[in-house]
Amino acid sequence: MIAHIDIGSSLKQMVRSGQITLGGYRNKKIYGTLHCSSGKRMKIENRVFFKDEEEAVLSGYRPCAHCMPEQYKHWKNAQFTA
Repeated sequence: MIAHIDIGSSLKQMVRSGQITLGGYRNKKIYGTLHCSSGKRMKIENRVFFKDEEEAVLSGYRPCAHCMPEQYKHWKNAQFTA
């Protein structure tokens, strides 16, 4: 997990190289695509980035219901069966 405030101007380069594929909201521990309109509205100091979905899940984040509805549905069902 990488905080947005720690990246600086190299964000675009990291996205292009594949080092970052998902974004997250630190306060609610939600991750989603980099194109999610919900994610684009958050403050920079609350934004984090992940290399992949596995890293996000291992960091304790859940999928965004807006941009990742299928993953969110699986996550939510797992919460009720656990």
